[in-house]
Amino acid sequence: MSENVTQKYEFKAEIKQLLDILVHSLYTSREIFLRELISNSSDALDKLRFESNRGTTILDADLPFEIKITFDEKKQLLTISDTGIGMTKADLISNIGTIAKSGSSEFLKQLADNKTDANNIIGKFGVGFYSVFMVAKEVVIRTKSFKMDEPAVEWKSDGLGDYEIVDLNENIKRGTTIEIYLKDDAKEFAERYKIESVIKKHSNFISFPIYLDSEKINTVSALWREPKSSITKEQYKEFYKFLTYDNEDPLDVIHVSVDAPIQFNSLLFIPKKNFDFFGFNREDYGLDLYVRRVLIQHKNKDLLPEYLGFVKGVVDSEDLPLNISRETLQENIIFNKISQSVTGQVLSYLAKKAKDEPEHYAEFWKEHGKYFKLGYSDFTNLEKYSQLLRFNSSNNEDANGLTSFDEYVSRMKEDQKEIYYHFGPSRAAVSVNPHIEIFKKKGIEVLYLYDPLDEFVMSSIRKFKDFDLKSVEQIDMKKIDKLKDVESAKPEFQELNKQEKLQFSSLIDKMKKILGDRVVDVKESQRLKDSPACLINNDEMMTSSMQKIMRMANKDSAPVKKTLEINKDHKLVRNLIKVFNANPEDEFINDTVEQLFETAQLLDGDLLDTHTLVSRINKMLEQSSDWYTTVKNIS
Repeated sequence: MSENVTQKYEFKAEIKQLLDILVHSLYTSREIFLRELISNSSDALDKLRFESNRGTTILDADLPFEIKITFDEKKQLLTISDTGIGMTKADLISNIGTIAKSGSSEFLKQLADNKTDANNIIGKFGVGFYSVFMVAKEVVIRTKSFKMDEPAVEWKSDGLGDYEIVDLNENIKRGTTIEIYLKDDAKEFAERYKIESVIKKHSNFISFPIYLDSEKINTVSALWREPKSSITKEQYKEFYKFLTYDNEDPLDVIHVSVDAPIQFNSLLFIPKKNFDFFGFNREDYGLDLYVRRVLIQHKNKDLLPEYLGFVKGVVDSEDLPLNISRETLQENIIFNKISQSVTGQVLSYLAKKAKDEPEHYAEFWKEHGKYFKLGYSDFTNLEKYSQLLRFNSSNNEDANGLTSFDEYVSRMKEDQKEIYYHFGPSRAAVSVNPHIEIFKKKGIEVLYLYDPLDEFVMSSIRKFKDFDLKSVEQIDMKKIDKLKDVESAKPEFQELNKQEKLQFSSLIDKMKKILGDRVVDVKESQRLKDSPACLINNDEMMTSSMQKIMRMANKDSAPVKKTLEINKDHKLVRNLIKVFNANPEDEFINDTVEQLFETAQLLDGDLLDTHTLVSRINKMLEQSSDWYTTVKNIS
């Protein structure tokens, strides 16, 4: 037997610098090295399977396709072996020695020139293996190629100044074994618990068995890779619970395989319950991103927009490029197309569910609708998004009812060109708001909004199909007047005669003087039926509730000035005309006007101080009680 000849290779001057970058800069977690090495073993087994399938003669053909990991805590030694394709001496220099070739200096140059965009260049150099030196003080590789008559080879390095390669005369089996002698501060990677946790976190769905001291660790199959026809509901449920730790079954399962133009698989779940309790888990979202069954990023936040953050699951790509550490994706057109496709799949699924199973969709909406509404700024998918929105409506029987824009449009009055909505704290509050009265009179449906987020939704999308979204505060009365009345009840009062109209006009002027610059104007109302007065927003771009939200955001307490509209056919106003006709300076006029104004402010959420209002009410109740006891002759 001839003596083994060791060949020593000196690293060039920049290699130490390059290793320092790899070890300390590009990897944010030291455990990544184990994922990298297991991925390399999986790739080696994949390559061997390819050679086998095409009929190539393979050394040690009876060896099973597997990955084995052993450890020795006392020696601080971690060993990873596979029965894959193995390497020749030339392969070893080409694959593992990449770092020692001239490309490394070019890598450093590009890294220096692209400090803010390193992710776009580091994927070109294929040196993920060297992440092992984050934890290793020495690494020994023994490998035997699948090719017949090729000798086994050993590679050894401390990752500092040089590496050695030697041909081995020993009769070892096909594949590759990597011995990692751990640094003192990395000895945890020679402990079973740590090794197992890293495997289950990053490499649990590798298609080849991974054994840790003879025990198979990756026992859960990559369900998303299986044909949908072969998967049972129970398997989906079990996988969902494994993935999310949720005790309940998922509400929905979305399983998609795409072959062209980009190949990827996705298995997504919609939970029955929203995990975002009181907004505390707002950042806890994202899909697990895999490449060929290897976890690349846990909870990737770019595969789905935030408003679909309630969706849980995995996406696995065959041809997604990665950077050197596999931690940060290169920004590229492939990833963007996958993201667009996955988003489209979720929205299309929800649209089909809403159409075919409205009760099921209602269950989804009541749990996740508040989160979903955050998508008002997704202009790319605005049409699909708008069709999936749901609101309570005056057409619903109670506050639990849900209405879509399409359903609203199907019930619109002839010649109606706008979709109307109003915001309030509750259905009871909205339904008795003075602004709603004209819509009841005309039989026009109004969407009731209770969530402040709804304001942003409406002001952002602005239009549904050919119909503008319009707040009831901002209506064009000419458009409303054209529509027929549905209420034909006789008016309570006769029309004012000429003299009474003049008195009403003078009363309006009096009101303007009393309110002064607190209002833009005071005028007769054409929209009120049951209420004596209401405030009209003069800002056509912003509703009262949106103004209130903006004031709170800007810490501005001053309400926006509005126009006070007066209903001349309300009994209180008719009585006020009589009082004014008798004595224009009667104190009752001042008190009543102030009361009407502040009550209207209260309804709009603009009244900042209720003390004056309450005091005035008590005073007027006291006066009315005196009148009542006098009329009733109560002593």
